[in-house]
Amino acid sequence: MPAQLGSCAGIAFPRCGRPGTLRSARDLPVPSQSHPAPHRGSPVTAATALLSELTARAKATAHSGTPTAPTCVCGTSTLADRPDATVVRHADTVAKAHAPGTPLAELTARLTAAGRLRGILLPPLTPTPVALHDRLVTFWPYGTPVDPRNPDAAPWEEAATLLARLHRTPASPGLPAMRGPAKAARAVDRLRAAGPHPATRPVLEAWATLPAWARAEVPMPDTRTLCHGDLHLGQLVRHPAPDGHWLLIDVDDLGTGVPAWDLARPAAWYACGLLPPDEWARFLDAYRTAGGPAVPPHGDPWPALDVPARALTVQTAARSLTKALAADRPLDEVEQSLVDACARMGSVPPELTGTFAK
Repeated sequence: MPAQLGSCAGIAFPRCGRPGTLRSARDLPVPSQSHPAPHRGSPVTAATALLSELTARAKATAHSGTPTAPTCVCGTSTLADRPDATVVRHADTVAKAHAPGTPLAELTARLTAAGRLRGILLPPLTPTPVALHDRLVTFWPYGTPVDPRNPDAAPWEEAATLLARLHRTPASPGLPAMRGPAKAARAVDRLRAAGPHPATRPVLEAWATLPAWARAEVPMPDTRTLCHGDLHLGQLVRHPAPDGHWLLIDVDDLGTGVPAWDLARPAAWYACGLLPPDEWARFLDAYRTAGGPAVPPHGDPWPALDVPARALTVQTAARSLTKALAADRPLDEVEQSLVDACARMGSVPPELTGTFAK
């Protein structure tokens, strides 16, 4: 295993539960199962109307150009239903309603990039989004996701190789910036607005130690490298289903930026003990073998990974704390460990780590 993995100041978390264990589906994010239909007689909300019409669009797209039986028996399922994304599947077609306010030009540029990156990203079925209520909708072929019940079979090498190929591909002209830092900043803003909590202070202090680019206050130091922006195991599917090649999905954060951001989440999981050392080594080695430019080909990767891994730690802690405040519940063990890591990050002056970008 490469030297000094996990040794960067403030990011070496305490072990959470049994070392090397993915504790829950939250640690191995994948699309959820079918969303239950509303009870009969419940008010028809805007969200319910969106889900109903999105399902109809998915069905129409799935059967476009082919005769449809009077009664379709293909079946429909809701893969996600959140404020920032609603995703439904009908037969082999997936329809996604993107977050309100998503810029049309940026999403179109990202779809164009996905369409030309075949073999790396899942290509969309249509090249441009369509409007539905106040949302933009895109259509995709269905792919088989990672099975959260079998973390030992997680495709870490495949994910790393796809990232390396993505990072080596020249970005299309006009592609917007990768949205990772902006999403981290939004998570921190939501924490600030969520109300008082003793854990808020260490999270915000850790945020303050990050360089301005990682807080989305200035452009990233790399504005040319193509990045995914939100890599986790829920962003991989096999296509064609059920056993085709692994491909990356979700173009919402795709853009140019610092490629180490795409390695930051598994790096932080490894440091926390959620990802076993051998799996982290397999992921890192596969990325290096494939020529990924985010880290040096040999030696200690943490000078490149330190800032993004810290930023992802703060982002995850901020989200967890915001959710705990909204539910009026205490932090669980993993959430508290993230806050503890932030406390250590805030206590170490950035100039002493020797790894922060200027």
